[in-house]
Amino acid sequence: MKLFRIIARNIRDSIKSVFRNFSLSLASISCITITLLVVSISMLLTENVNNYTKEIEQSLTIVVFLDMDITEERRDEIESEIRKLDHIQEGTDGIFLKKKEDIKDEYMESSEAYAKIMKEWETREDISLRDVYQVKVTNIEYIEPTEEALAKIDGVYSIKGSEEVVNKLMSVFDVVRKGSYAIVIALIIVTAFLITNTIKITIFSRKREIDIMRLVGASNMNIKVPFIFEGLFIGILGSIIPICATIYGYTALYDYFGGELFGKLVPLVKPASFIYELSLLLLGIGILVGMIGSWLAVRKHLKI
Repeated sequence: MKLFRIIARNIRDSIKSVFRNFSLSLASISCITITLLVVSISMLLTENVNNYTKEIEQSLTIVVFLDMDITEERRDEIESEIRKLDHIQEGTDGIFLKKKEDIKDEYMESSEAYAKIMKEWETREDISLRDVYQVKVTNIEYIEPTEEALAKIDGVYSIKGSEEVVNKLMSVFDVVRKGSYAIVIALIIVTAFLITNTIKITIFSRKREIDIMRLVGASNMNIKVPFIFEGLFIGILGSIIPICATIYGYTALYDYFGGELFGKLVPLVKPASFIYELSLLLLGIGILVGMIGSWLAVRKHLKI
């Protein structure tokens, strides 16, 4: 019970101190607010990049062209052989057959010139196209060995993959992710440093108060704890604007674009639980940075 009273007293004194020295506290609150806004933008960007990367990986397809004179029986055998390979996605998503007749129809619908030419193909044997299998792997890293295995199957004419382009794209996304993390870490360190200096000024301005506390027998811990609680409340106050901006700003952005950028090219992450998890993370970072900044200031600059 005594412990709760001590904690309650420290919380009360810390809140009073934050508002009593609000001009100094405002500098720390502003630092945390700006930092968390940038952190929020970086995390939103990173999460959407990760989501887009997964979409690309899942949609990456290996196109397997079959011999021109392949029989339907041999074509079905090839499908069975493909399904036996490792790392092929299960079900119809993993292997999809596009017959030459279907390809012909697609071309005819896409262009009048193609339609005029292809109308002359009356029988299946006349169609100068090939049946193809579209094959998806469980992970992008298995594309190359899968292509090598597919090329060895009898009746396969050629393989077409786009892993080289995708790998370059993934490299760019990886740089974006790492850059975002680096910015977040750097900002947190800078903010902790600024808070440390702000708290140091606060401590200096309250030197008389601290001396009185020491004269009446206050322990080192009793003097330090209120400052750490001050850092906690500064962190909470500094995280309010970033949290509101994250929840309402991203939701408005998602609704405005209908969940997609550039048509259907770049799908956005649904707000759902994601923005609330991010908001809790921002609150945690704000509190942690505020408390660490205060603790460092007390530890290094408060001579007790």
